Amino acid sequence: GGRDLSVEPPCPTSVRQMKFNTQVSSSRRKQRRAHFTAPSHERRVRMSATLSSELRTKHNVRSIPVRTEDEVMVTRGEFKGRQGKVVTVYRKKWCIYIEKLTRDKQNGATVHIPIHPSKVVIQKLKMNASRQAILDAKAKRKVAGAAKGEGKFTEAAVSAMSTVD
Repeated sequence: GGRDLSVEPPCPTSVRQMKFNTQVSSSRRKQRRAHFTAPSHERRVRMSATLSSELRTKHNVRSIPVRTEDEVMVTRGEFKGRQGKVVTVYRKKWCIYIEKLTRDKQNGATVHIPIHPSKVVIQKLKMNASRQAILDAKAKRKVAGAAKGEGKFTEAAVSAMSTVD
């Protein structure tokens, strides 16, 4: 008595793929290490913020890396609702400093309060040629993906969802 060898194992091509990219680890430890040891050019991308609904419809882009002189609004925490211009994007500390968000120290000095870029919404973009090129490229990719049928939902699914409630 051994194993019944008449039943063949399923073909590897028919197995459902669990990951989009097999080169990227799904280990929490490795993801955290990659995040906290990321070089500056990767931190720029990771320190992105969502665009306001007006900018989102105008540019057809959801988020973009924050840069100095962008006007942002804080959406979370003690300073929720406060607006101001980005003074510094401090990549080493994973935070941004906003113009009017300061605190007086005990010795009388005023210091900027660090805010994580994921907790702000960009209200006004500091536009230049390279930034416009980034927006155009992202919008173009989004349109190309929608044309191929990629994305979370189809038009039929969205219309069905609107009737729910």
